[in-house]
Amino acid sequence: MSRFIKKRYRNFESYTPGEQPKDTEYVKLNTNESPFPPAPGVLRALNETSLERLRLYPDPTGRELKRKIAKLYGVEPENVFLSNGSDDIINFSFMAFSDDDVEFVFPDITYSFYDVIVNLHGAKFRREPLLPDMTVDWQAYCGIGKNIVLPNPNAPTGRALTRDQIEEIVRTNPDNVVLIDEAYVDFGAESSVPLVHKYDNILVSHTFSKSRSFAGGRLGFAIADRELIADLMTIQYSTNPYNVNSLSLILAEAAIDEDAYYKENARRIMEIRAYTTEQLEAQGFEVLPSQANFVFARHREIPGDTIYRELKARGVLVRHFTAEKIKDYNRITIGSKEQMDVLFEKLREILPEQ
Repeated sequence: MSRFIKKRYRNFESYTPGEQPKDTEYVKLNTNESPFPPAPGVLRALNETSLERLRLYPDPTGRELKRKIAKLYGVEPENVFLSNGSDDIINFSFMAFSDDDVEFVFPDITYSFYDVIVNLHGAKFRREPLLPDMTVDWQAYCGIGKNIVLPNPNAPTGRALTRDQIEEIVRTNPDNVVLIDEAYVDFGAESSVPLVHKYDNILVSHTFSKSRSFAGGRLGFAIADRELIADLMTIQYSTNPYNVNSLSLILAEAAIDEDAYYKENARRIMEIRAYTTEQLEAQGFEVLPSQANFVFARHREIPGDTIYRELKARGVLVRHFTAEKIKDYNRITIGSKEQMDVLFEKLREILPEQ
């Protein structure tokens, strides 16, 4: 860190992304990417796109992609915001809706990027503890008069709230923004998008990275009341007006056209998740009920960091966290059945005889 950096950032802790090794020998179950390729229509769109177009700036409004997303989700194009990954939506939201007299509230065990962003912008915040079963204590958020950020399903636990529970949070905080981060909602949870028709204070963010096999394309979108969308666009246009590149716009449009393909992949992942849970439990793990494309598991005898290190040494990557409450857990992405069978084989080498 140089002597020129702003004082408030001198001891700043940035976000730590999951490992992205160059060694293709790893079975990679650590960053919640899809094990399935993009849809055939996306690959066709890539092959048919003239790269000559890249000399031009992309459409800053992304109007055609917004139109397709709006149609798919039953809203209007002015209810849709596009961004370079859903992390940008989180960032812009903290920029747009924080103020000296505004406090944000989010779970104490959740996506660690929230901590980074509130500290980056100097926003006021507090963490609300999860319940002992690792579920979000939704009643603790009702009527608190704070801006609220909730991933649903939560990460890294995979547990989800119902739409009715989310609605009660939104309804009882009418003068505050409630951001529902639905990065993993396509794997069995209930989306809060329909609430946008009833409430002007809910902002629902989605990503193409998980269920739509597009993590490398960096495409996120939000759905909300048009005034909230306008707020985000003001921030976006004041930082990086050409936020989404031309190629990602074209391929994302093709992905929306192939929605049935991605729904089927999500169904397959849910089946493999059930298989994974059964196999892990047979090997002595406690596995939290998950509605995401990962499971959160701890072994009854072996510490979480030991399992993480031993698996890595055997060519399998999972995600380990060091926070006291969850240090015995590992988050395991649901890959293909073949990848999960490799995981179970390596675990048999590590774990004591059952």
